Amino acid sequence: MKQRSGFSFFLAALVWGVSVAGGGLAYAQDAKTGAAPVERPFVEHRVILQISDNDPAKEGLIVSISYKLLEVYGPDTVDVQVVAFGPGIDLLKADNPRRQQIDSLIAQGVTFNICGYTLETMERTTGKRPEMNPKAKLVPAGVPYILSLTEKNYTLVRP
Repeated sequence: MKQRSGFSFFLAALVWGVSVAGGGLAYAQDAKTGAAPVERPFVEHRVILQISDNDPAKEGLIVSISYKLLEVYGPDTVDVQVVAFGPGIDLLKADNPRRQQIDSLIAQGVTFNICGYTLETMERTTGKRPEMNPKAKLVPAGVPYILSLTEKNYTLVRP
C-alpha cells in the first residue's frame, strides 16, 4: 500500500473542507427554486428559522430572534432564512398583524420563504389560495428547502 505524505493528506483535507463548506458563500435563494442564487460573500453566520405552527407566540419569537440576529451580527454577516410551511404560513399571510415587522426584516435582508406545497394543498382543500405577503419568496416545498440549506452549513432553529 502506498503511503501518502503529510502534505498530500493536508491538501486533500483542505480541498474536501472547501467543497463541503460551499466555498464560504451564503446564498439568499436556493437554485432549486428557480431563482438565481444571490452570493453574499461576507456572511459568517447562516441560520434557518422554521415556523410550522399557527401560534402567535412562536410568530413573535421568529420576529424577535430575527431582529436579535441582525442586531448582534449585523445584516452583512448573517443570513437569516425563515421557512414557513403547514400552519406556519399564517405568519406570511398578507393580513397578518406582524406584516410591518416582516416587511421591515425583509428590507434588512432577512428572507421569508413560503412553502408552495402547503399553498397548493390549501387551494385543493378550500378551493382558494390565501393571499400572501408579496415580499416573501415562494419555494416549491418547505422541508426539502430546509434540507438543502442545512447541507450548505445553515443551522436550523425551531422556536
